[in-house]
Amino acid sequence: MGIYFGTDGIRGIVNNDLTEQIAEMVGNALARKKKKAKILIGRDTRVSGSFLLVAIATGALKGGADVVDVGVLPTPAISFLVKNKKFDYGVVVSASHNPKEYNGIKIFNSEGKKLSEKEESELERFFACPQTYSSLKVGGFKSSPNLKNAYINYLKSISQNLNGLKVVLDCSNGASYFTAPKIFKSLGADVIKTACSNNGKKINENCGSTHIENLKNKVLKERADVGFAFDGDADRIIAVDEKGDVFDGDKILYILAVQLHEKGLLNGDTIVGTSHTNTGLLIALNKKKINLIRTDIGDKYVIEAMEKMNLSLGGEQSGHIIIKPFLPTGDGVLSALQIAGIMKTKNKSLSELFDAKLLPQINKNIVVEDKLKVLNNEKLSQSVLQISNEIAPVGRILVRASGTEPKIRVMIEHPDEEKAKRYVVELEKIIKQI
Repeated sequence: MGIYFGTDGIRGIVNNDLTEQIAEMVGNALARKKKKAKILIGRDTRVSGSFLLVAIATGALKGGADVVDVGVLPTPAISFLVKNKKFDYGVVVSASHNPKEYNGIKIFNSEGKKLSEKEESELERFFACPQTYSSLKVGGFKSSPNLKNAYINYLKSISQNLNGLKVVLDCSNGASYFTAPKIFKSLGADVIKTACSNNGKKINENCGSTHIENLKNKVLKERADVGFAFDGDADRIIAVDEKGDVFDGDKILYILAVQLHEKGLLNGDTIVGTSHTNTGLLIALNKKKINLIRTDIGDKYVIEAMEKMNLSLGGEQSGHIIIKPFLPTGDGVLSALQIAGIMKTKNKSLSELFDAKLLPQINKNIVVEDKLKVLNNEKLSQSVLQISNEIAPVGRILVRASGTEPKIRVMIEHPDEEKAKRYVVELEKIIKQI
């Protein structure tokens, strides 16, 4: 990670650690990196989105770049449109699953791929001198909200008819509030909407992929076949089956892997997960002659591994699922459409499609003031080492800093769930004492 860029772009509380000046520098840096650049900008529904979008556009226009504003649209839609409409860069103003006071900046290159760490570092060099470059020929700005139709039509073209399927969609009051229901309805699904407004003051508030109770209750109440929840920028997906059971990214990844494998479309018979991916998934996949490799946490690391090995599927437990034959980045709506399509084709419920046995895994997010101070604490390090030795070889422990929030994330996986819970409580006490 760089000074400004974290695991998923630049992220922070608006007018605190994410300022107008930083946003303007981003736009200006892109204009300086490529002369006469064409830049596409989209955002989620947050109130601060327009503020930051204008700042990014101002910096880009000063540097001589042309800017096209596509309005409120999911992050993966920007990835698709950058390549499809031949832009040099795509910029998304969104803080994904974070609360409304946060916002962020994600950048795609001309191929619709997120910038590598090397490319992010090159951009940050322009930030070292906090002065914007002003071209004698300023760029032009225009608004083109109708560009979203190209993305909508593309997802429809690679999806199948969903007639007879009753689907609940929780769009987190975020970027997919319009596109997701429209696509599902056009494919014949009976759509029930929840948290599908463009009210940025309620984005991710007790809804979406990080607050799944809202979706569970709606699925059970409406007796729906399946429910899908997206996060604020719709690059994540969490599902709920007809019984109200939650399907996280691991379970969704498994179903997609088995389906692609059966069709002979799984390159190398291998998929990519992360250090969080449940070991039970690895065991179940191996029984089906499918390999799983793990990377560090972060969808960009998953994507890097997929590209290096020319693999077609990867994802995170949090719900980032990358189906490379269709898009080079995670798309929650695309993944939902694929899962719904599998249900329709096989005439099976979501619960019937999952036959793996996962190991108990306890996850805890602990808010801290100084992530580095906590991770470098000797007492914590010793405790982690001791627990690791005690639960090996059947258990795993992971303690890391969040790349997007002021939190330490603790994960313990063990066949004995109560033992895993006790260890998590022990580590939480130590971290809070630090």
